[in-house]
Amino acid sequence: MVSIYKAKTKPSRTGNLINLQIESTDYEGQGVARVGNKIAFVSGALAGELVQAKVLEDKAGFIKASTTVVKQAAKSRIKPPCLYANQCGGCQLQYLPLSQQGQLKQQGVEQLLTHQLGLSSLAWQPMLAVDNTAYRRRARIGVWYDKKQGKFSIGFRQANAKQIIDIQHCLVLSPVLAPIFSVLATQLPLLSSVTAVTHVEVIDADGQAYIIIRHVQPLTLEDKQRFIEAWPKAIWLGESAPGEFVPWQTEQPLSQPYYMLKNQGLRLEFGLDSFIQVNAAVNQLMVNQAMQWLAPTATDTVLDLYAGIGNFSLALAQKVKAIHAVEGIDKMVQQLLHNATVNQLDNVTATQADLHLAWPKASWNTPQYNKVLLDPARAGANGAIEQVVKLKPKTILYVSCNAATLARDAKVLLSSGYRLDKIGSIDMFPHTRHLELMALFVQ
Repeated sequence: MVSIYKAKTKPSRTGNLINLQIESTDYEGQGVARVGNKIAFVSGALAGELVQAKVLEDKAGFIKASTTVVKQAAKSRIKPPCLYANQCGGCQLQYLPLSQQGQLKQQGVEQLLTHQLGLSSLAWQPMLAVDNTAYRRRARIGVWYDKKQGKFSIGFRQANAKQIIDIQHCLVLSPVLAPIFSVLATQLPLLSSVTAVTHVEVIDADGQAYIIIRHVQPLTLEDKQRFIEAWPKAIWLGESAPGEFVPWQTEQPLSQPYYMLKNQGLRLEFGLDSFIQVNAAVNQLMVNQAMQWLAPTATDTVLDLYAGIGNFSLALAQKVKAIHAVEGIDKMVQQLLHNATVNQLDNVTATQADLHLAWPKASWNTPQYNKVLLDPARAGANGAIEQVVKLKPKTILYVSCNAATLARDAKVLLSSGYRLDKIGSIDMFPHTRHLELMALFVQ
């Protein structure tokens, strides 16, 4: 019988505690170390530190780990300002001063982009950021009832785990939404069914709190009324199925949530399940910068891709001859067109299309635009960026929330004759690893 040799499988380190010397940080602010011939990405660690870390994943080419003990700390490390920072998974960089977080993230992004794009340097512009860290105007709060202990956990998921961390306040949540934790803590135990509520969505719509209670069992009129009486200034809604919102204060008509782009004098109404940028102040700075970099004129025809409810489209429409917006969700397309009407803009057209598939033969899909703006999700514009190039615009403004997919898509633009004219970072999510980017490509 033929004996077939099989290499022995090396034991996995997953779950083990290991000591790591952190050499550098990556574009997401994670520490980078070496374990034999593997790279280890270590959350909660800074360059120069010696840490003990728990291995979360042990793959063929890399390890993911989370810091458990800092044995030798970097001089820049501080005590996190939030009581829950070492447990809650919402904010990952609170061990650094806010002023240094953006620098750390941008440094990692620069290393990634220069390496991936073969560039010696990048034309960085000043970072867009604000000092106010109570920035989140939208959040999802988890609710878990422990039957054995007979108590609720109300808050956000634990880092690298599914458990809900019970909290009483959130450092980054808008002050308008601050009462939500005390209201939930007092009212959830009084429910007719304590397991009915699974999570709560909170929205600060320019100072008006909207509270959406996601429930898997019917709530009684008494249940609803207690919530309303506990916070009467908030607008309360129930959601028994995704996207099915039922207002509870039936004695008054449900007002449409909106936010203002005050520098442009624009009112943008949005659906309760529509995407909006969660940091209002930084979003305004971002729109302002997009306007400055694209320098729209009355002769421009612009294409806005992944347009959402018109965050960029309407600001551009105020300055250009015509703008066409394309968005993948039809409900948001209709909202964008509604917002154009609300703001008395008659040079806006819009289409629903999946931009990652082959673009349809349509009047909007022709080389008629001299400027294009795109603001895709974290997956980037894979499949779409090649079709943008076919339209031959002179200027392309790419707004990104993922440096890795920006690098991939930028390669297509650079190989097609475009030049990266300028790039800027946008600290949309202070205290987290995320960094938004804006890049201007020109021919």
